[in-house]
Amino acid sequence: MIATIQLADKSIRVDLSKPIDLSIPLRAGDENVNAFHIPPIKFEPFRIGSFIGDVNQGGACNVNSIFFNPHGNGTHTETVGHISKEKFPIYKSLNRYFFEAQLISVHPEKIEGDLIVTIDQIKSILKGKCSEALIIRTLPNSESKKNAHYSGTNPAFIDSQVATYLRELSVKHLILDLPSIDKEDDGGKLSAHHNFWNYPVSPRLDCTITELAYIPDNVKDGFYFLNLQVASFDNDASPSKPLLFEY
Repeated sequence: MIATIQLADKSIRVDLSKPIDLSIPLRAGDENVNAFHIPPIKFEPFRIGSFIGDVNQGGACNVNSIFFNPHGNGTHTETVGHISKEKFPIYKSLNRYFFEAQLISVHPEKIEGDLIVTIDQIKSILKGKCSEALIIRTLPNSESKKNAHYSGTNPAFIDSQVATYLRELSVKHLILDLPSIDKEDDGGKLSAHHNFWNYPVSPRLDCTITELAYIPDNVKDGFYFLNLQVASFDNDASPSKPLLFEY
């Protein structure tokens, strides 16, 4: 299924039958990726009267109730509503779903006990230019990221100056494989979030951050066509499914 798409001043050909899925499946139990001390996802068959939503327990069909928190239970996309007093639900803030995206790989630097994606690293790669969406893959890139338990481990994060720089380059959608763009425990500052969304000075309401993605090693750095899929939650964040297409 080949589509010809006009991206600004260039025309690209995309095979829509070959998506590259950057999302981590939402699974019940301890094998799922987890962060910020949020409990694991829980699936429970719905029960009412004599009905049970589990065919293996005698029900006519499977009807699971699912308990989760998008911010710590898997790949998710969030809006400025994550840090604002005002409510900015994902289904209103994200109203376009296709973008040109640049994928880069960075090995966070060890600085005073922290692993940080620094402004010098990002500037040396982007050189003052970037697509509307940026995907950051951190190195090393073990598949253990798919079921890592990050709570209390002080995982890598990006320098708040990086968030400002990306905003200045007009990057609207940032995707990365970390639990957060900010340090796990920064005293509630969330400086990178504030800088990227320019909140509260002049909030960028149509911009998003996607965290806890996973980018396989066989996906090379470069430019892609991105389809950013979310559920229409009336919430600042939603589980999401970023899909890349080569062109």
